[in-house]
Amino acid sequence: MRAGGAAGVDPGGPRRVVSIIGPTASGKTGLAIALAQVLNAQMPRSYNDAAEIINADAYQMYRGMDIGTAKATAQERQAVPHHLIDIIEPEDSMSVANFQKLARACIGRLQEHGIRPILVGGSGLYARAAIDDIVFPATDPALRARLEERAESEGSGALYAELQAKDPQAAARMDPHNSRRTIRALEVIAITGKPYSASLPRYRYVMPAVQIGLDLPRDELDRRIDIRTQAMRRAGFVDEVRRLRPRLGITAARALGYQQILEALDGDISEDEAFAQIAQHTKRLARKQMGWFGRDPRIHWLDALDPQLVSRTLEIVQRADAGAYDEHDAHAIGYARHRLGDLSPRR
Repeated sequence: MRAGGAAGVDPGGPRRVVSIIGPTASGKTGLAIALAQVLNAQMPRSYNDAAEIINADAYQMYRGMDIGTAKATAQERQAVPHHLIDIIEPEDSMSVANFQKLARACIGRLQEHGIRPILVGGSGLYARAAIDDIVFPATDPALRARLEERAESEGSGALYAELQAKDPQAAARMDPHNSRRTIRALEVIAITGKPYSASLPRYRYVMPAVQIGLDLPRDELDRRIDIRTQAMRRAGFVDEVRRLRPRLGITAARALGYQQILEALDGDISEDEAFAQIAQHTKRLARKQMGWFGRDPRIHWLDALDPQLVSRTLEIVQRADAGAYDEHDAHAIGYARHRLGDLSPRR
């Protein structure tokens, strides 16, 4: 944790975009709203601020997918304006590259009006795409199809050997048996004419930013997930999926929870089994989220159970505005480690 006290800090520097991240059910939305309210109403005049929230969750952008995505309630959105929620239909699809454009445009609009953006979401790549030096190479469906045909006829080993010859750095850090990653790497090399490793996400902000991470004991996180899953059931999640089913596109239908309820509606599993699987898969997702976020050394981790959580978050934001972490963050790329392949398009 790189929090430190904020006593005597002059918050006269540029106001950072705040990104609140962490595993599902850790309390990100609650913290974002509380922080925005403090910034909007309780800051001293010398540090007058305004803040609004930008959604960085991949599935909260879909209209009607409310209960299953734990979307901010109407009351919460009334308390603090939210952006990039309910912007596409369930039959449509959202890519991280498109989200990057939307998020950066939204950040720019808010900043033009003197409003501080607070990004909130557990979708790690989406959260990073908004503020980090990440480029998403284009795709070529025809080229992808040819590579997939080769994988079928020649085997994944042949494609991996080709990747070794064209980009040894990428090949050395990828699973030889993961043909999907290998195909994507070769696709990017063919399209860009550059090594796939050149598209590796970099831990470098493209705008003044600060990240707050919420952490809590595993047993408490599991307990919260169980509570949330049962609350979803009581709130009518089955009816939500039944209503949306005719309109769920390929991407939306893959959302955790929706898949399981669809199976229950088809009679493949019972409703009890569906919700048990939702809780189990959500806990697994939370572990993956922590693994993803844990690779970023710029995140300021805070205890989600800390009764002083909001004030500690505010301290970090003030110190970030004053440039207290600039030196550390500027060199993050030198001591961070991350895996190749994280930029493969979701299929």
